Amino acid sequence: MGPSTRRALATVRIFVIALSLLPLVSGSARGHEAAEPVGQSPSALDGILILAHGGRAEWDAEVDRVAEATRADAPTAVAFGMANRASMQNAVDQLIADGVDRITAVPLFVSSYSSVVRATEYLLGVRAEPPPQLAIFARMSHGARAGEGAAHEADPDLGMTPVTSSVPIRMTAALNDHAIVGDILLSRAQAVSTTPSAEAVILVAHGPSSDDDNQRWLADMERLAPHLAPGGFSRVECLTVRDDAEGAVWDRAKAELRQRVEAAHSDELSPLVVPLVLSYGGIEEGIRERLEGLKYQMAPLGLLPDERIAEWVRAVVLERDWRGLLRRHTEQASRSSGDYWWVG
Repeated sequence: MGPSTRRALATVRIFVIALSLLPLVSGSARGHEAAEPVGQSPSALDGILILAHGGRAEWDAEVDRVAEATRADAPTAVAFGMANRASMQNAVDQLIADGVDRITAVPLFVSSYSSVVRATEYLLGVRAEPPPQLAIFARMSHGARAGEGAAHEADPDLGMTPVTSSVPIRMTAALNDHAIVGDILLSRAQAVSTTPSAEAVILVAHGPSSDDDNQRWLADMERLAPHLAPGGFSRVECLTVRDDAEGAVWDRAKAELRQRVEAAHSDELSPLVVPLVLSYGGIEEGIRERLEGLKYQMAPLGLLPDERIAEWVRAVVLERDWRGLLRRHTEQASRSSGDYWWVG
């Protein structure tokens, strides 16, 4: 476990412990109300729904291993596909059959800023309005497992209808700028590093088509960059290759990637290309094609396989708990004192 991972998990645990003590501090003002543990109630059983793109058998197996690790903490199901309602409904039904009282959906995606994640939010009932791309996803079965979606094929509109659930569903953020992600990226850079002070790390992500979303991806990547500081690299840069964007945008992204590698050489630095992707199996080959003829080193792996991804799942579920607790305690304190303060 790296330093960023240890700090992230320690921070979450401190917040949870501190919040669990708040009712003890304010109990006299509210009739000595009993402390509420993390979760819905003392007897509540939370389930984890891991949302993943899906694809090659090897990639799916890595996600299944993450789910197997988190089952030691809570009932866990996986929904593969790009906002695939059938897959999500099957996973929700599985968790309800396991007896959960609430479901926390965890999007195992690089970024929350995508039409796929927004469509998923709508289908899980945590977003009021569907994104326009939902109609496209509803006609796709990409990434879903065999046997899922027969009812949706018979009724295409069903794929645009939120899932049904007898228990509440909430959703965490995607990987975004989480400290554990930064810790893994540091490991990937160090795997190909020989003389850090004479090396430039270039973090490269897939990126979205939308310019606004792309700026949000880049902002998160810039917040990840400092987590590589312990590696002692000369500099860390970030960019996206905009794989699904129109031709002119794609061409500019390719030119920028090549320019970053060439600039490193001009500064007498060895470029280390570290793809910010969940798993290898496609995008890294596209990066190599874009960089044909240039000299560089590329990290050997994406974020998976790595046991720290299961740690990330546990961490974001806990973070979702303490944020909910903090919100409730804030509201209770406001009602008791007449003062109002808020933490999002």
